[in-house]
Amino acid sequence: MKFTAKTALLAAALAAGTAFAVPAMAEDMVNLPNLSYRTGPFAATGIPLMNGQRDYMMMLNERDGGVNGVKLGYDECETGYNTEKGVECYEKTKAAGGIVTQPWSTGITLQVLPKSNVDKIPILAPGYGFSAMQDGKTFQWAFNPPSSYWDGASMILKNISGGDLDSLKGKKIVLLHLDHPYGKEPIPLLESLAAKHGFTLLPIPVGLKEMQNQSAQWLQIRREKPDFVLMWGWGAMNAGAVTEAAKTKYPMNQFVGIWWSGHDGDLKLVGDAGKGYRSISWSLPNSEAPAMKDIKKYVVDAGKSMANTADGEFDSVFYQRGVLISMILAEGVKAAQAQFNAKVINAEQLRWGLENLKLDEAKLKELGLEGMIPPFSTSCSDHTGHAGAWMLEWDGTKFVKVSELLESDRAAIDPIVAAKAKEYADANQPWPVNEECKM
Repeated sequence: MKFTAKTALLAAALAAGTAFAVPAMAEDMVNLPNLSYRTGPFAATGIPLMNGQRDYMMMLNERDGGVNGVKLGYDECETGYNTEKGVECYEKTKAAGGIVTQPWSTGITLQVLPKSNVDKIPILAPGYGFSAMQDGKTFQWAFNPPSSYWDGASMILKNISGGDLDSLKGKKIVLLHLDHPYGKEPIPLLESLAAKHGFTLLPIPVGLKEMQNQSAQWLQIRREKPDFVLMWGWGAMNAGAVTEAAKTKYPMNQFVGIWWSGHDGDLKLVGDAGKGYRSISWSLPNSEAPAMKDIKKYVVDAGKSMANTADGEFDSVFYQRGVLISMILAEGVKAAQAQFNAKVINAEQLRWGLENLKLDEAKLKELGLEGMIPPFSTSCSDHTGHAGAWMLEWDGTKFVKVSELLESDRAAIDPIVAAKAKEYADANQPWPVNEECKM
């Protein structure tokens, strides 16, 4: 990619206030773009996540001069969480020399997934996307560490059942979900576990136009009287759901969300009325962690952050999860640099780096992020890592950890992954599979 095209894109992003200055010459940086959603009905969740991602990258540039002497180029292409715009952004960032794509939508992920084998650009979808992307032999260019939606569903059921899913026999569980690929993602695993353990699964979809007015869905929930409501919500849907639950006095200790349904701002709308609501989370906020202190010193206090610090965004679950997502990407860059003895890596080398992440406790401590994310590693066959997660509970003002580290049931998940991966590959022939991958 020529200098003019790259700098033009960076200049446009900078003008929009979503990029930061990096060296002009391509050989001085690695281009790590992000498909953001700071606008639209999902902006409430998108903004803190993007701010956390951006600030970690900026901190590395300001504190360390980048990674191993190479600056990290970060620019955003706004999708508004719209799949069509997301595909346009994918093409735009690809043309500008981006060596990764971060779709930030299961719908966009599914659209760019077939392109990955052709374009040879890794897809990084931390904690989202198509759960079968765990199968690195089939999805060689797609990564969804540290845990998939099927991991999340498994861990939620393990927690609400006290570790014995057979105790759910005869119970009724509602899945309140966005009527979108993201919201439908846990259904295959939940249906399988319902059949095995004897509970009733009742999916209740929420359309994009119903997110802020879920009276029909909560009327159905009141009629059904479920033992638990699981929520796969996003953006405005989360706020609408917790508000309706509080209004109808649904027991909050029976209401549990996936990690994208654990946004501080949504629960602040109901305050004490939301006490007891839980969300599974593969991240724990810790503003006193050394890396967070460095972000505050080099970025926030220096006036270079876009975060709303007056509203507590810096301390929130989603902002700090954004930090961890950029950490995962930066560590993929480092692994690739070491493996290929190169400073400015390309997309294929980054793919190797993301496939060989080794984030153990010692590494997380070295990075100044100890205890904020469970240790995990990836391999050619496992592009997820299955890090585990904690259950967080709203105490009226903030989310607090209320469980030990939970682990998913791989014996239940892996066969569904294999079946869905094969189904996808068969439907998209010719689809290359890495037969050399044995681990």
